[in-house]
Amino acid sequence: MTERMWSYSTESHYNPGTNLVGFKVQASDGHIGKVDEATEEVGSSYLVVDTGPWIFGKEVLLPAGTVVRVDMKEEKVHVNLTKEQIKNCPEYDKDKHRGDAAYRDQVGQYYGRNIGI
Repeated sequence: MTERMWSYSTESHYNPGTNLVGFKVQASDGHIGKVDEATEEVGSSYLVVDTGPWIFGKEVLLPAGTVVRVDMKEEKVHVNLTKEQIKNCPEYDKDKHRGDAAYRDQVGQYYGRNIGI
């Protein structure tokens, strides 16, 4: 798993210290939910996205490397994933998965296979 997957790219226009909680999340093929939690630890950054009614309230963890653009004016985060890829990713459970290295590896493998980061 590469560190790039867990870091915001410079092309995303993400500025460290920006609070992304509440921003809408756009997949490559449409709106998927909103940011519930965001971290910016070096080499370990991610977003937790609440997909709302779209996939029955499932929360998913998206590595920061999936973020292609942060639009501060529109308060949107654009990711390089389709709705289907997000729908099929491992489900995130805050109580069970926060800080769990094995879960993070599972997520990294899923995205590594599906988007080649």
